[in-house]
Amino acid sequence: MTSRPTLLYVTDLGYQARGRRYCDEDINLSGRLRADFTVALCHPSQVTALMDDFDAVVVRNSGPVLHYRDEYEAFRSAARSRGTRVYNPLTGRADMVGKRYLVDLTVDGYPVIPTVDRPADLHRLPEVAQYVVKPVAGADSIGLRVVARDELDRVGFDQLLAQPRIDFRYEVSFYFVDHELQYALHAPDPEQRWLLRRYDPTPADRDFAQRFVDWNGLAHGIQRVDACRTVDGELLLVELEDLNPYLSLDLVDDDTRAAFVANLGASIRGLLSR
Repeated sequence: MTSRPTLLYVTDLGYQARGRRYCDEDINLSGRLRADFTVALCHPSQVTALMDDFDAVVVRNSGPVLHYRDEYEAFRSAARSRGTRVYNPLTGRADMVGKRYLVDLTVDGYPVIPTVDRPADLHRLPEVAQYVVKPVAGADSIGLRVVARDELDRVGFDQLLAQPRIDFRYEVSFYFVDHELQYALHAPDPEQRWLLRRYDPTPADRDFAQRFVDWNGLAHGIQRVDACRTVDGELLLVELEDLNPYLSLDLVDDDTRAAFVANLGASIRGLLSR
């Protein structure tokens, strides 16, 4: 490894995400990392062909894997066989491998929106007026639909999950580097998911988010814990994003942003030194 490690920074600058500008975040963040690393940007479809010439692959705003499933699986296979250092490491147990972990967390009694993946388990869901059905490999609300209770009985569960549609006061996201919380943001309006404001988490909020990061067990990496605050005041996990979480870095203050970048750089160096 050279004194200035080389990073292949994976991003889809052209992806049109609702309420977010992937390109702006990745142009800014990759530029900041250039203070300590030699950085080249790469589309997710071309990672496998280029990664051998770099010290590590850093996966950032690469877009939903559904759009390049074959290339993604080829990359994971090649990275493992070649011993490529990948950030986040490919050992994540959450969105990195699909959303079936929500079923496992439900069974294990974690504070998560109840989730099932087969008709025989529908009795585990509370009786509500509407339910959300979404693909196991979904992202960015792709393939998500809302159904009534009588329709739920007719849903085929081939690679699909079902959850009750939860009434909540707001959504909140907790952003981690390794196992340390960096900042939190919340969406006061449930209809405006990406209209985010600063959020000061309570000790109980911190413990809630930390529990899922500890469960995932990544020694290095960026994770975003997304939760909703129910009308009863309870926090429930919506998803644990450990593949390519959007960071909303443009919405935090300069000191928070600088600290995040510094901690990210230290985390990447930690991965490279292993």
